Amino acid sequence: MTPGLWELVLKGVWTTVQLLVFSALLTVAVSFVAGVARTHRLWIVRFVAGLYTEVFRGTSALVMIFWVYFVLPLAFGWQLVPMWAGTLALGLTYGAYGSEIVRGALNAVDPAQKEGGIALSFTPWQRLRLIVLPQAVPETIPTFCNLLVELLKGTALVSVMGMGDLTFSANLVRLALQQSAEIYTYILLIYFAIAFVLTRLMRSLEKRLKAGVGRDPGTEWAARELKRAQTTGVGAAGGAGMGGGAAA
Repeated sequence: MTPGLWELVLKGVWTTVQLLVFSALLTVAVSFVAGVARTHRLWIVRFVAGLYTEVFRGTSALVMIFWVYFVLPLAFGWQLVPMWAGTLALGLTYGAYGSEIVRGALNAVDPAQKEGGIALSFTPWQRLRLIVLPQAVPETIPTFCNLLVELLKGTALVSVMGMGDLTFSANLVRLALQQSAEIYTYILLIYFAIAFVLTRLMRSLEKRLKAGVGRDPGTEWAARELKRAQTTGVGAAGGAGMGGGAAA
C-alpha cells in the first residue's frame, strides 16, 4: 500500500481505539450502576434496573446505533456526532451484559461478610463500599475482559454511520486497491493486536486487585516473624536454650 493509504488505516486505528476507550468507560459505569441496582433492597429500583437490562440485552447493537444516530434527531431534534452516538449505543448495549456480571459477583460474596458489616452497624452504602465491592470486583475482571474484547469487535458496527473507524478505512482501501484478501488480513491482525494488549492490561489489573484479597493475616505474621528470626538469629538462640534446658 502507498503511504497515503497506510495513513488512512492508521487514522482508522486511532478512531477505533478512541471509540473503544469511551464506550468501555461508559460500559463499566453503567454495568456497576445497574448491577448494584439489581441487588437493591427496594423493588422499584430492581425493577427499573431489570427493565433496562432486558431491553438493551434483547436488542441488536446495530439497530441501537441506527436508532441513536438516525431516530433521535427526528424524535428530539438534536443530532449526536458519530463518535458520541457510537459510544452511547455501544456503552448502553454492552453495559446491560456487564450489569449481570456485576450482579452475579455481588451475590457470590459470602453472606457472613455482609452480616459482619451489619453487626458492626455499617450502613448499606458502607457495607457495599468497604466489604462487598472489594471482594466482588476482582472476580468480575476475567468476564469483563471477555466483554471488552467483544466490545472491541462491536466497534466495527459504527462504520454504518460513515464513521472513519478501522473497518470503514479498510473498506476504502479495498475499493482503491481491489485487494480484499491482503487488506482484510491486515485488519484482522490489527484487531488481534489491540485485543491482545487489552487482555494483557486486564490480567495485570486482575492481579493487582486480587493482591491481598483472601490472605490469612496469621500466616503472613508467622512468615514475617520466621524471616526476622532467621535474619537476627534470635529465634535460633532461643530454640537452642530451650533445647538445652530440656536435655538437662
